[in-house]
Amino acid sequence: MRRRVLVLVGATTSLVLIAFLVPLALLLRTVAADRAVQGATVEAQAVSSLVATGDRAALALSVAQVDATSAYDVTLFLADGTRLGAAAERSPLVELGARGTSASAVVPGGREIVFAVRDPSGTGGVIRAFVPDAELTRGVTRAWLLLAALGIGLLLVSLAVADRMARSLVRSTIDLAAVSHRLARGELDARADPQATGELGVVAGALNTLAARISELLREERETVADLAHRVRTPLTALRLDAESLSDPRDAARIGAGVDGVQRAVTSAIDQARRRGAEPGGERVVSDAAATVSDRIAFWSVLAEDTERETAVDIAPGPLPVALGRADLEACVDALLGNVFAHTPDGTAFAVRLTPREGGGATLTVADAGPGLPAGATAALRRGVSGAGSTGLGLDIARRSAEQAGGTLRLEPAERAGLRVVVELGPPGTAP
Repeated sequence: MRRRVLVLVGATTSLVLIAFLVPLALLLRTVAADRAVQGATVEAQAVSSLVATGDRAALALSVAQVDATSAYDVTLFLADGTRLGAAAERSPLVELGARGTSASAVVPGGREIVFAVRDPSGTGGVIRAFVPDAELTRGVTRAWLLLAALGIGLLLVSLAVADRMARSLVRSTIDLAAVSHRLARGELDARADPQATGELGVVAGALNTLAARISELLREERETVADLAHRVRTPLTALRLDAESLSDPRDAARIGAGVDGVQRAVTSAIDQARRRGAEPGGERVVSDAAATVSDRIAFWSVLAEDTERETAVDIAPGPLPVALGRADLEACVDALLGNVFAHTPDGTAFAVRLTPREGGGATLTVADAGPGLPAGATAALRRGVSGAGSTGLGLDIARRSAEQAGGTLRLEPAERAGLRVVVELGPPGTAP
């Protein structure tokens, strides 16, 4: 933008200077030529007054003196063929003057001026003044150089002023872009300068309004989540009491574990709502993927046994640190295994594998022998999209967890049938 402003101002100023200085330069050359011709005319007319005296010796001396002191060649041609002053040939213009006509013409090397004169006897004569090109253009080169320097100076001044203005515009634009990037990183207290130049100030004010509105919406979301979590805790406490009152200890333990899982999910939702919009660069979130996945497999294995599902588990020995909190990793594993139980019939086998990732982190793979996804159903990775009547949040939770850990999620067909979900989890320090 700054370069474009400078180019525009430079081009405009150059056109204006050319339109002004070129005619002025031509005028100066014309004025210099006219001045030289006028000077020669005055000197020639001074000689013409001496012709009328009739004193040949005094006339010869006067013409010689004028020619010696003048910047022009002055010659007097008398009717008897005598030539006084500077040596010169009788040109056609001189012959025209001998017939009584005064004139001037451009000749090679300069300009020739002739005047017809009469001596006391009435005999005609011709005064010739020759103005060389050097006299016709005297001072023109210097004047042109001064005009060129003036034009360059004006151009530099205009570029300096334009650069100052462009810097102000570019600085405001860069500051505006920096504020937008800070807002994108979650720094919701970032604000642009509404006093910026022109329309940039209007955009800055609109951006500040948008940032304030986003902060307000996030605050309302946090309050809503906290209120919802508070309301859910009461029925959870009742469920816990009901579970403890069961006569079968195994049922009581199983239902109590489920209530604990829901309690953790609610607590995690509250923590995430509180962390949202926090300043970047805070404490890095790290968890051990091996321990977390092992705990969640142990939880789901009870339901797998009840639904007669064959389970294959391959978890690399830990620790396997990843750039994801334990609660978020648990939610990711629960979402993937929950999809298996929700979208495959009872008795469908599944496998869970956790391996170290090259360069750090871990790779979590959940595969099942179910019907898999329909052809072209890649939209299932988008939030709220599902082809099986569910809310469509399971794979989206897993995808966002992978991205939060600096990794990715991809869907692949299983070796024999079903679906395989591969979640790449980056090492600590790689999270965006």
